[in-house]
Amino acid sequence: MSETERQNLPHLTVAVVIEREGRYLMVEERGADGATVFNQPAGHVESGETLIESALRETLEETAWEVELEAMLGIYTYSTATTCYQRVCFAAAPIGQTTAPLDPAIVAAHWLSREQIQSSALRSPLVMQAIDDFEAGERTPLSVVKTSP
Repeated sequence: MSETERQNLPHLTVAVVIEREGRYLMVEERGADGATVFNQPAGHVESGETLIESALRETLEETAWEVELEAMLGIYTYSTATTCYQRVCFAAAPIGQTTAPLDPAIVAAHWLSREQIQSSALRSPLVMQAIDDFEAGERTPLSVVKTSP
């Protein structure tokens, strides 16, 4: 496989939808172009990490919140001109906020209403799609996420 082919492989990412009292835990972050955008807690799966471990880690790093994953919402594909992302999205319940420092790319974490999210600049169309699926009751048991012993 050439270096170009390797660079064009899909990027495996996770995202977490966390709702509390009609508001969603969102991250305000700087995009690649420096503009501020909103996203669910999300990021790349690291080597040796399970999908669930990655989702919990990314949420803590980007929001300082510990959460309990409840279900998988779906697997989403998003492509830009240069990159294809495979995003495994989970639904979670908030457990509690910690004093963990936020990832340097994160401006702040916010609890936002659907209307506030819709009127904001979003990282990708997957942000609202995941919220729509969450509100529609889409849920797949976490037991479908398998890890080899």
